[in-house]
Amino acid sequence: MGLLSDPNRRKALTNLLTRLNAPICMVCYLAAIVWFMGLAFEPFTLRTYMSENAMGSTMVEERFSSGERALSLAKEFDAHKTKAGGMPVEWLVKAMQARGLEVFTQSFSRKLPFPDENKERYMVRGTNVYGILRAPRAPRTEALVITAPCSPGNSNNQAVGLLLALAQYFRNQIFWAKDIIFLVNEHDLIGMQAWLEGYHHTNITGMEYSPLQGRAGSIQAALSLELSSDVITSLDLILEGLNGQLPNLDLANLFYAFCQKLGVLCTIQGKLQRNDWDTAEGYTHAAQTMMLMVLKQACGRSWGDHGLFLRYHIEAASIRGINGFRHYKMDVATIGRLLEGMVRKLNNLLERLHQSYFFYLLPSLSRFVSIGYYMPAFGLLAVILLLRVSFPGLMLHVCFSVSLQPSGPGVLTVLTPVVISHLTGVALYLLPVHLQEMAVEHFPVSETEAVVLTAVAIYTAGLALPHNTQRLLSGEGTEQGWKVLKLTALLYLAVLLGCTALINFSLGFVLAVTLVPITASMTPHMPKALSALAMVLLSPAFTILYCVFIYQELIEAPVSVSEGWMLFLSVISQGILDHALYGSLVYPLLALFVYPCWLMFWNILFWS
Repeated sequence: MGLLSDPNRRKALTNLLTRLNAPICMVCYLAAIVWFMGLAFEPFTLRTYMSENAMGSTMVEERFSSGERALSLAKEFDAHKTKAGGMPVEWLVKAMQARGLEVFTQSFSRKLPFPDENKERYMVRGTNVYGILRAPRAPRTEALVITAPCSPGNSNNQAVGLLLALAQYFRNQIFWAKDIIFLVNEHDLIGMQAWLEGYHHTNITGMEYSPLQGRAGSIQAALSLELSSDVITSLDLILEGLNGQLPNLDLANLFYAFCQKLGVLCTIQGKLQRNDWDTAEGYTHAAQTMMLMVLKQACGRSWGDHGLFLRYHIEAASIRGINGFRHYKMDVATIGRLLEGMVRKLNNLLERLHQSYFFYLLPSLSRFVSIGYYMPAFGLLAVILLLRVSFPGLMLHVCFSVSLQPSGPGVLTVLTPVVISHLTGVALYLLPVHLQEMAVEHFPVSETEAVVLTAVAIYTAGLALPHNTQRLLSGEGTEQGWKVLKLTALLYLAVLLGCTALINFSLGFVLAVTLVPITASMTPHMPKALSALAMVLLSPAFTILYCVFIYQELIEAPVSVSEGWMLFLSVISQGILDHALYGSLVYPLLALFVYPCWLMFWNILFWS
């Protein structure tokens, strides 16, 4: 405190920070990258452990043995699905009723803002079927959900068969303290969204659905099952949900504990766990696993049906069967025993899962990185923006001097590019969907292509905006103007990235890694051509493009430049669609805030 209260020492500290501002910023950036990559090194991580006492032991005896019955039911389901050309509603209702469940159906429909590129559907109609197993010795105020999506073709038939076999097995047990809901939803996430909105009496996405005739208690947890192959060699745990939400870590710990108990091969991000963490190969494997989680979380989409439950504060995860390891094979009965064990432990809960972490990264299923370990990496990047705000010291003085003249040209000089940048962002957010019909009429493109190409065109047109906006006004205070604009933009970017990282760390960190270096150093006195190229290559759109290529490399499915470009366009259309259908916030965040903020720095570069 004495250092800050002494004017002479404070002035010396200010001079030192001003003189070493650039080197300190470079050290902070490198330290942030090194810190983040070091998180995958096993000694720097924490070993997973069960925080919830009610689930602390796996000493329950799993007796499910109806694997053959599950396969038989899967074949019946497949035959009736083929005959019906979709969801076999009547057969499912009879099958659930035969197992003693209270069975109900829900019809729904959803008009897409533009056709889904993968399935080419504009209007989606379907029916969800669910059965409720009432708790025999409880007040029926709480419930658990087991769901299996009805996917087209032969996909996920085994999951539906296993779900029905589990329902029959659970019906004969008397220890259930919670209602258990067995749900088969049609059209994947759209059907799940309709069911959840109907269950909670909400309508936040414009979905049309019939009211649910049957309800259970408050849902405590949910498990989504996906078995898309006849041969299952491992089970992959999927945790990433809508807008980067993650379930309580105890749910992942529970899955891993039962996999260890039953000898089931389990993966995270489709990758097996390695024990040679002290080798270069072991570290690389952990780093790749963690980076995959970061990229999947940053995109903000739901990677399974479980992701929509998280919005309603319901802890949920998807368990996906994988056929990728030739030396291993598990039968359906083993998967059933694993699900039985997990549901029985969740049945013991006296309250919602809350004691473990909600913010974490997983380099493996046995190790995790908590928020207290990974947040300093982002903090080092945020420090760079704060250091640049105070350099040079005149910038703060300029800000105060301009604020004393609210009607002067200085304020208008700054306000004009800020308003124009945000109007461009509004156009990027609104126009692609609203102008699709006009684009289809005048150009030989489909609705989906029209939306994506319109978004790309508006994004590119933003680069051609009048950069020297102060010319529209009187020429006073030009040098002051860009400094005040940079001060405003730096503070804006710092607050924006900080708020984003608190909600979705991965998205905030990815944006900070690309935006902070170029924005912190931007001035109108830099070489225009080289700086403009650097800014474009580090813009939000190119960040998405890089993430596409990195993701393909991490999943060991590299693509060519042309294939990567097509995937990039597909990611844009999927982001817009996810926002319209499920309320994903990534697209509006990028369009309304990140892109306008980047445009303000683009204006600074061309200031004269």
